[in-house]
This record gives sequence, C-alpha cells and structure tokens, in this order.
Amino acid sequence: MSSAPMPLKAGVLEERVAARLGRQAVLQRDPPLSVRFIIDESALRRPTADRVIWREQLTHILAASEQWNITVQVLLLAAGDHDLVGGHLSLLWMPDGTSVAYLEGSKSGGMVEDPDKVTRYRVSYERLRDMALSPPDSASFIAQLVEDC
Repeated sequence: MSSAPMPLKAGVLEERVAARLGRQAVLQRDPPLSVRFIIDESALRRPTADRVIWREQLTHILAASEQWNITVQVLLLAAGDHDLVGGHLSLLWMPDGTSVAYLEGSKSGGMVEDPDKVTRYRVSYERLRDMALSPPDSASFIAQLVEDC
C-alpha cells in the first residue's frame, strides 16, 4: 500500500500560494494590523529538506516577532491536547465590532459567522493562548532552534 501524497488538482497549489501571500500582504498595510500567531512546536521542529531554507524560515519568524504589531507564541508539545488540534483558526474582528472565525484544515476551509460559534472558537483560542509560552519565552525558544540548525 502506497503512502504517497495525492497530487493537487490543477490550480489548487497556485490558489493556496496566492492566499498565503495575500495574508502576508495584510501585515504590510498602513497602518499595520495587530496580529497574534500561536505556532505549534511541531511546526517549528519539522525541517525542510534544505536546512538552509529551514533556518531562514525560523529566522523570518523570529524577526517578525520583534515587530510591534506582531505577537508570536509557541505552543509546546508538552502542553498536550487542546480543542484546536488538527487545523488552523483565524479570528477576525470587523470595524463594526463583530467577529468571524475562519477554519482551515489540510483539505478544507470555511468562514464561521454565527456569533455563538465564533464565541466558542474564541474561548478555545484564549485557552490555547494561555497554554502557550509567553512572547519573550517563545522568541527565546525560536532563537535556540535557529542556533541549533
């Protein structure tokens, strides 16, 4: 039985790259948005095939964490299981005070606008944030990974 990954449908990779570049562009707005990233330790420890690229990626995250509008926290594996395992959650606050959640997994993604559901995701996020290393400890953790590679 083969465990090779399924090839992506035509255009899917391009769409994913464009979406990620678009999200990065948001950080360059004037005035810049205030954002927080909670990154699972496993994502930081999984090297690319090219160790130079992996080191550059870690260095980029570390440099981003030093910007006033970007907060980076690392969720250690030792923190254990949590409500948001298995995907990505983005919480977005709108100018009118409402909020939405965007959930993204390896094979799907979708917007959640129902206020009760968004509140539940927000509580899960806040618990996750509390489980993660503080921003200064996270920066030290990532700096050590850079030094080690």
